[in-house]
Amino acid sequence: MTTQNILEFGSRLIVLFMCIPIHEFAHAWAADKMGDDTPRYQGRLTLNPLAHLDIIGSIGIFFCGFGWGKPVQVNPLRFKKYRKGMAITAAAGPISNLICALVGMILYKIFFFTSVAGHSDALSWVALILQYIVVINIGLAVFNLIPIYPLDGQKIIAYFAGPKFNAFMDSYQSYISIGFLGLLIFGVLDKPIMLLQNGAFWIMDKLTFWLDPILRAILF
Repeated sequence: MTTQNILEFGSRLIVLFMCIPIHEFAHAWAADKMGDDTPRYQGRLTLNPLAHLDIIGSIGIFFCGFGWGKPVQVNPLRFKKYRKGMAITAAAGPISNLICALVGMILYKIFFFTSVAGHSDALSWVALILQYIVVINIGLAVFNLIPIYPLDGQKIIAYFAGPKFNAFMDSYQSYISIGFLGLLIFGVLDKPIMLLQNGAFWIMDKLTFWLDPILRAILF
């Protein structure tokens, strides 16, 4: 196993024990703020990884770089506004991943420029870990925003879509999910998802453009 492989698996552990709990906590926190205290009573309103990790999803993240946490259960009837509550609760998870990716991008640039200026292998390894964290968080956000049940995107689009569309999706939910799974298995969606991930990474890079000249001015 190469040093790069070790660093990659190390970054996956960070995602597993930090970013996945943040994702699930964000769902729980949003649901609680929208009026549903079910996650609070189930002990999900915490950043403790043990409360949020799913065994199969955790194995997937560690070995494949893709997986999931234990879904946060909500009672939509307790929301002050049903559709709005569902949409905001669903969106909170992917948004938390994008925030983690943005913070990771800032830290990545700091360590990358510092490692180049100081010719430090140790700092370059830290920068590589942070780059993996950014990529994985972006991947989690992009995938979860796909508008197919049971992903978060389905609950978000339901808020904006009309009743006919939602009724159609509810009626054929099982068939659509099976078809979606088939497309994933056969790799049909690999390229579109990769394009979205690359686009999100480009956006993160541009949002932190101001950091590049500052670091160059300080370090070089």
